[in-house]
Amino acid sequence: MAVYTKHPAATPPAAPARETTRHLMVRAFSVLLLFSVFAHTAIYNLVGPVGAVIVMIVLTLAALAIWIPAIVRGQPSVFRWRRLPWVALAYGALALVSTFWSRWPGATLLTWLLLAAVTVTALFVATVLTWNEIARALSTTMKLILGLSLLIELWVALVRHEPLLPNFVEIPESGIDPHLYWVRGNLFNDGRIQGIVGNAHSLAVMCLFALIVFAVLFAAHARRRTMLVLWSALAAVLLIKAASTTVYLSIIVVLVVLAAALIARAASGPGQRRLMYAAFTAVAVIGVTAALLLRDQLLSMFGKSGDLTGRLDIWQAVWERAVTRPIFGNGFSSPWVPWAPGFDGWIVDHGLTVFHAHDMWLDVFLQLGVVGVVLMALAWLALTWRAWFFAVDRPRWDLDAKRPYSPVSLLPLLFVTVLLFEGLVESAPIMLWGWLLLVLLSFKMKSAPLIGVGEHAPEMTTTPTRRTP
Repeated sequence: MAVYTKHPAATPPAAPARETTRHLMVRAFSVLLLFSVFAHTAIYNLVGPVGAVIVMIVLTLAALAIWIPAIVRGQPSVFRWRRLPWVALAYGALALVSTFWSRWPGATLLTWLLLAAVTVTALFVATVLTWNEIARALSTTMKLILGLSLLIELWVALVRHEPLLPNFVEIPESGIDPHLYWVRGNLFNDGRIQGIVGNAHSLAVMCLFALIVFAVLFAAHARRRTMLVLWSALAAVLLIKAASTTVYLSIIVVLVVLAAALIARAASGPGQRRLMYAAFTAVAVIGVTAALLLRDQLLSMFGKSGDLTGRLDIWQAVWERAVTRPIFGNGFSSPWVPWAPGFDGWIVDHGLTVFHAHDMWLDVFLQLGVVGVVLMALAWLALTWRAWFFAVDRPRWDLDAKRPYSPVSLLPLLFVTVLLFEGLVESAPIMLWGWLLLVLLSFKMKSAPLIGVGEHAPEMTTTPTRRTP
């Protein structure tokens, strides 16, 4: 039986806060936005380039229609102009200005509009959702990608019995290069699967993101933990079938970074932290040196050649063009528009025009020169710095120094680790879901640097004040 008190200092009992229908709809819309970015190639393959552009325009306008009135009314209070990721936005501004000297101005404007739409999506999600809601929204997005990937692979393998081309175009009798297929139907043979995203490597990255999010939510004691285990099993199976060497190596790096973060959390003072950082640096130097010296052996273990599957030739061609305009670059285009004169037939692989440099730093150097590389490096450095201390520093906003860590605080660090390693051999971190995570995580950690205790606890979004004795 409940006992009440009339003591004036006591807070009267109240029912637990319930989410409004409006906020539930905003959360569902946020998942739709995230899916449109993470699975953008699926939308492209389903409705074609014109349809994909229309989808992005409609979703972006809808996000602005929800977001701008809320900002004008002063809600939600987490949005603060001063805490925007200004360095990343400066990179976006430079990308737009590069239209004036671009060798491919049409491609610059087209891809900048895509960059702007993704930026709006990232800022919107970071504004309207809390940290725990962002983790759940990412989880739902990954479940959609995994589930749809399994369904389309089953349909092609068991019902269609032949590969599937984008936009459901009929396969010509003369045959076609397998790299053009949306789904090859390799679910039950030794070939690699591509899933709903239409690319084996991209599917593997989505599986790795899914495993990270599911593990974080499991550690946070989210509801339906048994289902999280089942979804994790599906992600592991699809990851193995996608067979991406880069992602396999990413898993090792992620586990090493996770172990380092957990060890840093156990440090009892600044002195122990400094010793740990020195040890981490030594281990990193030894690991990188060993990886470089044993590169050929490591690649051969995964069935890869010493030229990184033709990437060395691509890097050489990109470098030769990039150094002709080293300061401000040749003009923004992420991804490269394959039908633009500057890219059409420039670098060809398996009969297809390559649409990125397979290295984000070289890609930025080609497009926006040294200035762009500096801005991008500063953006990623700031994000990495915040993500590390967001993960290892105990949440504290008053005299209580024993609050438990939230497993969600590890999410930005692990995502950043994947993206930075991915950027060594791919250009994904500077476009679509890579750019979205850069902007979203940067803005959210600046706006909400602390996570409250418990799933529904309010997040600290203001600067704490000192308590006087």
